[in-house]
Amino acid sequence: MIEVMLDLLGVACLYFSVEYCLRHQSVESLDDASLIPFADDPEVARRVELATGKTVKAVAPEAAKPGWGNLEI
Repeated sequence: MIEVMLDLLGVACLYFSVEYCLRHQSVESLDDASLIPFADDPEVARRVELATGKTVKAVAPEAAKPGWGNLEI
């Protein structure tokens, strides 16, 4: 019985800690955060925009600078 009570207390603590951490977030900011993994690849960002209808703020990847290649360490 004590294990069940401790489990319920643990679940309640987890729930309230997540709620506390996300209390200042809006629906728009959480939506933008969910699209961040697609922002560095313009092609994938375009496909996600077509599939979801949400605008992804894509950033073009930096071009390799001359003389900067893979370093063997």
